[in-house]
Amino acid sequence: MIGKYSLLQIALFGFGLVSCLLYPLSIVWPSGWSWHAGPPMASHYFMMIVGVYVTLGVFLMLAARNPAANASLIWFAVVSSVVHALIMAVQAAGDPMQHGHLVGDVPALLVGAVVLGGLMMAQGQRPSV
Repeated sequence: MIGKYSLLQIALFGFGLVSCLLYPLSIVWPSGWSWHAGPPMASHYFMMIVGVYVTLGVFLMLAARNPAANASLIWFAVVSSVVHALIMAVQAAGDPMQHGHLVGDVPALLVGAVVLGGLMMAQGQRPSV
């Protein structure tokens, strides 16, 4: 049986890897992952977002080695994912051309936040303010 701590490590690595795959996901499923027309490289804004999420993904994968020592980073990923998903959901709901995000990156961000946040809480790791 996999312990709770091991599940957290697996989730950190998995969600970190998905963050690193934002660019390829936008090529395979642009309506669910990319907020502009044309190829991913056509938008400077999108490439900046890719850079931020790849960086976060690498650090989440590194945090999997010792989640307790990286609690602030993990809680940042949880809270920022919820905020990002809520803003994107409102924007996508108001623009019929962006409805694909309601079944693409919006749920992915929320699932990641719920899983990582729940596993952190199960470890007794509460966000510190």
